Amino acid sequence: MKFRIFLALCLLTLTIFLMACPRRTTINELTGDPERFRNKDVLIYGTVTNSYGALGQGAYELNDETGKIWVVTQRGVPGRGARVGAVGRFIEGVSWGGRNLGSAIREKDRKTR
Repeated sequence: MKFRIFLALCLLTLTIFLMACPRRTTINELTGDPERFRNKDVLIYGTVTNSYGALGQGAYELNDETGKIWVVTQRGVPGRGARVGAVGRFIEGVSWGGRNLGSAIREKDRKTR
């Protein structure tokens, strides 16, 4: 009986944990269908191609082989060439001529390799 309760609690915890993590998304998916991701948390992996920061804030550009996007952060920026997994809120920019300009991710969490 205790084992079944323990197993049920483990499954419930795992389900809640997996629901809280956003699904990995490519930059091409974000820029190709920005309406679908507007104001939602996303997870992207890529290589830092540019970064600018001062006083613990800044932005860095991620390239995941499908495209590039800027990530705005409230903490230090990773260096050029770093492999980064960024979780954050997708901010849609201006759409003009069928292209999405100025989209970014407001970072909530980051994993660096």
